[in-house]
Amino acid sequence: MSNLLEVYKLSKYFPVRSGLFNRKKKYVYAVDDISFSVGNRETLGLVGESGCGKSTASRTILNLLTPTSGEVWFQGKNMFEMHPRERRKLRQGIQIIFQDPFGSLNPRLTVERIVEEPLLTHGIGDRISRKQEVEKTLSEVGLLPEHMKRFPHEFSGGQRQRIMLARALILKPRLIIADEPVSALDVSVQAKMLNLMLRLQKQFELSYIFVSHDLGVIRHVSHKVAVMYLGEIVELAPVKSLYATPLHPYTRSLLSSVPIPDPHKKNRKKVILQGDVPSPRNPPPGCRFHTRCPECMDICTQKKPPARQIEDGHIVSCHLHSAGEIWSPPAPDR
Repeated sequence: MSNLLEVYKLSKYFPVRSGLFNRKKKYVYAVDDISFSVGNRETLGLVGESGCGKSTASRTILNLLTPTSGEVWFQGKNMFEMHPRERRKLRQGIQIIFQDPFGSLNPRLTVERIVEEPLLTHGIGDRISRKQEVEKTLSEVGLLPEHMKRFPHEFSGGQRQRIMLARALILKPRLIIADEPVSALDVSVQAKMLNLMLRLQKQFELSYIFVSHDLGVIRHVSHKVAVMYLGEIVELAPVKSLYATPLHPYTRSLLSSVPIPDPHKKNRKKVILQGDVPSPRNPPPGCRFHTRCPECMDICTQKKPPARQIEDGHIVSCHLHSAGEIWSPPAPDR
């Protein structure tokens, strides 16, 4: 499976000034040296606690936030080194769905105008062809032609998320970044939305980056999973391998909280983490998880664990697994 998107050693630090005359400068290490790839028709699940850097990584990939360092290659082109005009054209192939559909939709515009807006921005088609394309795209996500003249406040949360999906699909992208797209929806509506996204993936040969803290959802939609903690990816693996044999203590603690939907099976023993997530302004030395890790060793407090490939495609950064081959992300083809 060829790679559609390659993220290579991407970092995003936010400067914070303090002290007399704001001269003392520190940084919030929101995203710190992460690497992964997304293949054609593939879904990468990006998981972790709130504040771990998932959404910041998504926005940095799109260049909505200017990266501190690193590279993002889409369809064989480095997005950060392109002329803004070329990057704008290339970004037609990457769209994003935000967590809060109501806050992402202009309340003064009709649904027709909201979904048509990307076509207007990129100068695609005339008025009649755009209207036909909007109607066709809305039908693909399960909305009716009479919905075109309504405003966002006239819809339910699930319908508003379908409008967001239609707005993302209108430019016929190759990759959609879905940032917590179902977390604000009821469970039954979540299932319908997820099944719709899976159907559209097959129909339009889409790739997804699916950002979520819900590991049940991630298991349902993903081909591989990246687990983030305090700005870093601590484990990256195919979805079956990660759920069957999680290697990092943080991943095991996350999975232990997922209920098993079978009344005849006992739920996993929960791993309760002690303490709070450290501040990204002052991450702890060594392994960033050592302050909460139930299996912490002396080396964890002193030395940052390298990423190791324990088995094919299963990569973990943890001193508990020192036998694997040290892994470094392959440089994109330049």
